[in-house]
Amino acid sequence: MKGFWFIFGNLWKLYVGVLFCLTAILLYPFFIFVLSTPSGKKSSFRLFVFWSRLFQVLCLYPTKNRGVHQLEGPKIIVANHTSYLDIFLMFAHFPKEPFLFMGKSEILGYPILKTYFRNLNIPVDRKSKMGSAKSFLAAKKALSDGFSVVIFPEGGIPDILAPEVARFKDGAFRLAQVSNVPILPVAILNHYRLFSDPGLPFGSARPGLSVFQILDPIYLENKTNIAQVSKDCREKIREQLLHG
Repeated sequence: MKGFWFIFGNLWKLYVGVLFCLTAILLYPFFIFVLSTPSGKKSSFRLFVFWSRLFQVLCLYPTKNRGVHQLEGPKIIVANHTSYLDIFLMFAHFPKEPFLFMGKSEILGYPILKTYFRNLNIPVDRKSKMGSAKSFLAAKKALSDGFSVVIFPEGGIPDILAPEVARFKDGAFRLAQVSNVPILPVAILNHYRLFSDPGLPFGSARPGLSVFQILDPIYLENKTNIAQVSKDCREKIREQLLHG
């Protein structure tokens, strides 16, 4: 049986990768057109939702949210990061709440993804203090413009194996504090089982239900201890992964 799952998992990763590239190329002209309009970013969000829904159907990834939230308006969605599915299926889990991703600028090295990410999201150059400061201000402006911001505070997919969660960076919580918006913690429970790192030949990959656990929102005041809130948020998400 191990041999079967090894072959199936790698074929599944290939299928998902090819499908993603094909749909990205096919939808590219539509994104370029939408971005040329005055309401480009908000219209592109709806296009991303359509893309995510199409991807769900073709790859057999239905979604389920455990828990609900009553937050209206801009917020910072904080989640653990274990799989490339985290980004793409986020649109399917939150289809009615326009958001942007804030993530590392290394993704700009990929030709097609470069256009999608640079024009629609907020790249962060962590090697440059000035670059990081510009990204922080861009995220603050996005929040004031009515967008929510999604941040993976582990700083990318960590080297440690899920369900463990790497230490959270404080940036998302600092941004919430200075922007006076709430944090919405989300535990992505099983993406590491549905689509592991393509570089891991024996990593799990298969169709299945994508499950998000939505936790209670966090409100930060001016004197809130950011480091402690970051640590507590990580522990709550980690607990969900270990026992969810």
